[in-house]
Amino acid sequence: MKSVDLNCDLGESFGRYTLGLDDQVIPLISSANIACGYHASDPVIMEKTVKMAKEHQVSIGAHTGFPDLMGFGRRNMAVSNEESKAYTKYQIGALLAFCKAEGVKLAHVKPHGAFYNMAAKDYDLAKAICEGIYEVDPSIKLLGLSNSKMIKAAKDTGLAYAEDGTLVNRRKPGAMITDEDEAIRRVIGMVKDGKVTAITGKEVAIQADSICVHGDGEKALAFVKKIREALTADGIEIKPF
Repeated sequence: MKSVDLNCDLGESFGRYTLGLDDQVIPLISSANIACGYHASDPVIMEKTVKMAKEHQVSIGAHTGFPDLMGFGRRNMAVSNEESKAYTKYQIGALLAFCKAEGVKLAHVKPHGAFYNMAAKDYDLAKAICEGIYEVDPSIKLLGLSNSKMIKAAKDTGLAYAEDGTLVNRRKPGAMITDEDEAIRRVIGMVKDGKVTAITGKEVAIQADSICVHGDGEKALAFVKKIREALTADGIEIKPF
């Protein structure tokens, strides 16, 4: 039986500011990428999100980013590899404390925003992130961009890894598929056939162990429900990678 993980970036509220529909999304997914205070979140939000994930038996991952609250971690930063490794350890450690308190495992790390996009192309940055993970706990998996430098770095470091698909820059025409049924067909094709149709129309081989879904909005939440129902109806089991 084919299976796939549904992951979502969560715990990105901050203080009195609420972002996302975390309590409604968590029951629909299999893995939660929880912000660790650098690009979003705070200790209270982190603890609350870990508890919700535990309640719904959702696998927990650290959503690590650049120290950039104002830019939501989406701005490229010039930092050394030593700093990148330290940032990774620091954020894992913060979330690990809440996981330990709740008696649950921190299963994976998924870098966020610019940290993720830069590491996909920069092997040295990707290697620093992977080494940071490995030195904290070699059993923690990396969730990285399929066919990217992140996956090569994970292999070279000795980390287990999972892959999600590459994205077209949202600024480019045609980057977003607005037809929900077409989007779902492509997801099912990735999982069952190991292929996805690129923006050029060409079929590209891809390993998709995990699909990232977003739940920040009523329409997005409805789509998460729809994609979950479609995967299940097609005989694809939803479970953590």
